[in-house]
Amino acid sequence: MLTSCLLTGVITSERDLVISILSFLKSGTGGERWVSSPAVIEQFAQHFAMNVTLGGTSVRAAIAMRKLGYTSALHLVTINEHVRRLIPQDSPYVCSNPKESAYPHLIVQFGNTTCVCAGDIELYTSRANRIIYHHDNDNIVMRLNEDFANLIADAPIFLISGFNAMQSKELLTYRLETLLRIMEKLPKDALVYYEDAGFYDASFSALIHATLAKKITIFSLNEDELQAHLGKKLDLLDALQVKDALADLQTQVRVPIIVVHSMHWALAYGQGAGRVAKALKGGVTMATTRFRYGDNFTVENYKEIEGLAPNPAGARFADAIQALLSEKVCCVPVAQVEQSNATTIGLGDAFVGGFLPALLP
Repeated sequence: MLTSCLLTGVITSERDLVISILSFLKSGTGGERWVSSPAVIEQFAQHFAMNVTLGGTSVRAAIAMRKLGYTSALHLVTINEHVRRLIPQDSPYVCSNPKESAYPHLIVQFGNTTCVCAGDIELYTSRANRIIYHHDNDNIVMRLNEDFANLIADAPIFLISGFNAMQSKELLTYRLETLLRIMEKLPKDALVYYEDAGFYDASFSALIHATLAKKITIFSLNEDELQAHLGKKLDLLDALQVKDALADLQTQVRVPIIVVHSMHWALAYGQGAGRVAKALKGGVTMATTRFRYGDNFTVENYKEIEGLAPNPAGARFADAIQALLSEKVCCVPVAQVEQSNATTIGLGDAFVGGFLPALLP
């Protein structure tokens, strides 16, 4: 008999949580799921050693960028002692929450050879990935502080992310109207980068695209999100499949450039895609550095990864997709690394942190 979390998608107990984790392990995919109560997460976490870190694309990207010498202005929806301690200390910020709060997320990472054997369960993972579980009221409500406009008047690049946990379409519409008012303060030539995510309600993604499409320069997503948009699995090393997938996605997301980042390669698709070649290289280098060295990587680690040879499968794919799409695509293979105890959390955020500064002159 199917348990409630698989029938409804709602995780209401530790048992539901375990079943959800096992289903991800079986498929080898990553994703993001909402939990009915923070208590479920807290109870489950008590069984394990824990490490406090900051999440969210904007914050993790800012931390990665700072290691390369770049500062960012941040809009926060949560503030507490951990946030103040862990964000880059020279990053100006505003917070939309007048009170201190904390809604811990549970992030499960697994390797490409993880085995779970218990009773009649015998699972072997096919690839490394991560799963995110949360009940984060600050992200569900996603208040916006319009004072953020005062910090972006000279920003050459503007990153948008973080609406995926919202659960009210009416509230999301209102938040997007507020966001558009904030963006009026951007320089006219500012580049707007949107990082996609796994949505609580998939229809909200289409609403965001429709509202912001004319403002977005680059729409970015990972391989799991690409497949979710298309409603089918892809062979990520089959250039013909990916070529068709990119054309299908472009009918849904009408922006100048689509960026897809995966475990094998990252690519830009659209007219003039080649102009972000350096940024793609920066993105895959930063993500691979985090994959290998975790939170505490150094600039020396980054430079080491930057100089490594590409993974052979990714290099073959890059040549094949380039031959099919010519100047409409630019593809960079991920570096070849051997890592038995890899970090699979925050790789997309690290990609953004490596991609954005490489766009600057």
